[in-house]
Amino acid sequence: MATQHFIDLEKQYGAHNYAPLDVVITKGQGIWVEDVEGNRYMDCLSAYSAVNQGHCHPKIAAAMKEQIDKLTLASRAFRNDQLGLFYKELCELTNSHMVLPMNSGAEAVESAIKAVRKWGYFEKKVPADQAEIIVCENNFHGRTVTIVGFSTEEQYRDGFGPFTPGFKVIPFGDAQALETAITPNTVAFLVEPIQGEAGIIVPPKGYLRDVRRICTEHNIVMITDEIQTGLGRTGKLLAEEHEGVEADLTLIGKALSGGFYPVSAVLSNKAVLGTFQPGDHGSTFGGNPLGVAAARMALKILVEEGMIENAAKMGNYMLSSLGEIDSPYIKEVRGVGLLIGAELHPEAGGARRFCEALMGKGLLCKETHEHVIRFAPPLIVTKNDLDWALERIEDVLLNL
Repeated sequence: MATQHFIDLEKQYGAHNYAPLDVVITKGQGIWVEDVEGNRYMDCLSAYSAVNQGHCHPKIAAAMKEQIDKLTLASRAFRNDQLGLFYKELCELTNSHMVLPMNSGAEAVESAIKAVRKWGYFEKKVPADQAEIIVCENNFHGRTVTIVGFSTEEQYRDGFGPFTPGFKVIPFGDAQALETAITPNTVAFLVEPIQGEAGIIVPPKGYLRDVRRICTEHNIVMITDEIQTGLGRTGKLLAEEHEGVEADLTLIGKALSGGFYPVSAVLSNKAVLGTFQPGDHGSTFGGNPLGVAAARMALKILVEEGMIENAAKMGNYMLSSLGEIDSPYIKEVRGVGLLIGAELHPEAGGARRFCEALMGKGLLCKETHEHVIRFAPPLIVTKNDLDWALERIEDVLLNL
């Protein structure tokens, strides 16, 4: 069937809450995808970093197929033989004490909010219903009503109130603003190590170290949202490692299952997640054996196949190569590892038209915050692959 047929079906029967590029993908392998008309594209978005390991990695597929024939869901009413192994492997890999498995990234964020509030009331002795959580301007942590309530993006909030109270917003990258905002009722600070949806905003060097010190001195929980930056994307297992810090709670998802299944997790010290008692929180599908089997293999190959180191090496190459493109449209190129943004001047007419032009040349990427093109290929990308992509990117940025 032709591309337009599938587009028409979506428009007729689907909610119109996305504005995707008009490509209809039907196959994926590694860094490449194919549309319904047989056209081939290099994926430079990686499903917002959910397929860091590449599309349809055969080892993850094999692990899921094996598990499908044995057990897909037991619910947390019972135990399953995958979960304890997953906890152990994940804790040892990330130096965590406890794991709370969920499904989506937004669920991990909501779980963290519940956990730090309870910790605040039971351990820090904050007065009932007075807990405050500090967040940053231009944050993106998900789409639930609570989460969009502390967003500073007007569209995310418009028409969805009333919102959950208890959040205070400060500028991103400003450690002094954090210290100033803290009160006796502050229980946590929630921050992305690099702001992704905001346009790949990298904070000043030393920022996370200052945040760690401030949170420790004031007895508040440091939460890093690594759902997009974690699991190798920035050239480290977790982006917080670039500054040698450990958050009290770290949130991961997306690439945790290599794009095969929704799996997320809250990684925690025992002090915070240890406040949860049976009945406090739960999820029918969270920690299910099918998703956990996929996640265990996704983590295994991330490490064993050197994807994290490759992200650091190829990220440096791509970042420097993009920076050498002498285009009048480019305002700034920034990023860490294979999470890179090319911000365009407003006179360029928006990043969307550049993404559409790149699609026409066999390269898929997506605009964010109107003027930024985000480049985030799977972590298995090679120098030859990047040279192929960079040739097309340069052509579009010079000649569109």
